[in-house]
Amino acid sequence: MKFNNIISDPIISDKKTSRVPEKPKKEAKLVVLQPIGYPFLCNLVENPRIEIFNKELFELYAREQWEGFTVNEGSFIFDQKLLPDYAFKIIKAHPDNSEITVQTSIILMEIEESKEIRRLDSNIKMEDVIGQERAKTKCKIIMKYLQDPSHFGEWAPRNVLFHGTPGTGKTMLAKSLSNELNVPLFLIKATSLIGEHVGDGARQIHELFEAASITAPSVIFIDEIDAIGLDRKYQSLRGDVSEVVNALLTEMDGIDYNKGVVTIGATNNPHLLDFAIKSRFEEEIEFTLPNDEDRSAIIELYVKSLPIPIEFDLKKLVNYTKGMSGRDIKDRVLKVALHKAIYENGELITWDQIKYALKQFKKDNDQPKGMFA
Repeated sequence: MKFNNIISDPIISDKKTSRVPEKPKKEAKLVVLQPIGYPFLCNLVENPRIEIFNKELFELYAREQWEGFTVNEGSFIFDQKLLPDYAFKIIKAHPDNSEITVQTSIILMEIEESKEIRRLDSNIKMEDVIGQERAKTKCKIIMKYLQDPSHFGEWAPRNVLFHGTPGTGKTMLAKSLSNELNVPLFLIKATSLIGEHVGDGARQIHELFEAASITAPSVIFIDEIDAIGLDRKYQSLRGDVSEVVNALLTEMDGIDYNKGVVTIGATNNPHLLDFAIKSRFEEEIEFTLPNDEDRSAIIELYVKSLPIPIEFDLKKLVNYTKGMSGRDIKDRVLKVALHKAIYENGELITWDQIKYALKQFKKDNDQPKGMFA
């Protein structure tokens, strides 16, 4: 189905002529829809693919038939005109539980796109991210900026790059921002921007920044940005992504200082980034591996949530986990030791099980053997 040159007929309303007055709802600024198809007909009817060639015309069509509808993230809305009972899932509604009006911006995204552009809902707080004080300081500045964008003027913190070893808290800190800011935070993995067709990635970039601008103040978090922002000499290895890069540069340069949109990029390989991309970030913040004090706090935090208690000195584990990230400590050491203890029907996690997990970690990372005998 193609929304190209559609001329909509007048909408036939099924609203009741009399009802109890309701409290006025908030106006929806943005609604992002994902086409689902005919969920009640199973495989009896082939679901048509929806393509949008004229965004303004589709918005006019959508607003015309759904004006006055209340939208909630995760719920569904049905077409009643061109494809009667065709379902759309509401991927994003800003603000949530709001009402579509003639001013609402409505964006349609394919499944592959919509699942990658989403708000992060999390209970993680900034204080839960152990260490990384410089990054947390920058995030607090971002929070103050988003509370009053016009106060910063041209000195706004617009583009920041997080980089460092995997598992050191880059995405975790983004999740804490989502929880504490109470503003839309859009997460997208850069790998999803490399589409099958020319123009797919550039279009997604433009739609991402458009959605962030409409719902501003907001934060865009682009994970694994090196997937599209490779230095020119590496791009031939990953295919032609120059169109996506140019779209990203255009959007990052075009953000209004007073609008209240911050872009955070994250990468494990900052040295692979193209200079044009790196130059757009005002600050590069390295996420470092935890020191002894940080590892002690990380271990204490995770040990509290273990389903069975431990039987060893935590200080001993702090010494043996030097050079590991927080994720390594949790998933590669404590979790492996826990599972071994459960397998052996143990009621405690012993040092023997920790030693087994450490040996497996060192083996997987090609470290010298015999260190933990």
